[in-house]
Amino acid sequence: MWVKGRRHGRTSPKGLDLGMWGSATALLLVVTLSSAAFLLPQAQLPWLAAINLILVVHGMLQRGAIGGVIRFVLLQLGFTLGLYALMHGGEQLGQGTLAVARITLALLPGWWLSVSVRPERIGEVLCLVMPAKWAFVVAASIGLLPFMTQEIAEIYQLQRLRGARIAPKQLLNPRNWPELAYCVLFPLLIQLLKLAKQMALAAKSRHFGHTSKPTHWRDNRSEHGNK
Repeated sequence: MWVKGRRHGRTSPKGLDLGMWGSATALLLVVTLSSAAFLLPQAQLPWLAAINLILVVHGMLQRGAIGGVIRFVLLQLGFTLGLYALMHGGEQLGQGTLAVARITLALLPGWWLSVSVRPERIGEVLCLVMPAKWAFVVAASIGLLPFMTQEIAEIYQLQRLRGARIAPKQLLNPRNWPELAYCVLFPLLIQLLKLAKQMALAAKSRHFGHTSKPTHWRDNRSEHGNK
């Protein structure tokens, strides 16, 4: 469980308090970059990759963990290339690599947002354009991205130590794909369902949804005040 930003003794990034309009600008930037990852022609993707690199560096300076994202991309690459090799042989592996690159470029801005902007600010911005309940769901989902990447990395490492055949080279063999599903994806799904239930219980205990004008928690305490 997370307790005041800590999980298993590690501190999770809190994000910056950019204010409502700063957070709105960051959210608009993320939506634009993620959409551009699928809409831009291939020749312009290096420029988009350079912008994403800047966001990654900034996110890492905010103590964001990028390792889980890297492992996810490697798993996705192995799965996609294996699927392309199975269906098309070795002729269209370049297209498979390009597809994974676009998915990665669409994922990185969301990771940056989750580690750089406080979730309560994201929820406050979203309440301006959608109902409060939907804003809560979207903001909570964005806030879960660091947890998901970290959880994937931990589950993946544990299953590898137990002898699961889910290494990137082993995933080139389609026979090992079911092992990836029940060794990594199913445990991750169970963890997310448990966490979603805990969050729903916490929201219910705080009478979330009982008022038409919900408030948003703002932690103004300094880092020294939390120690």
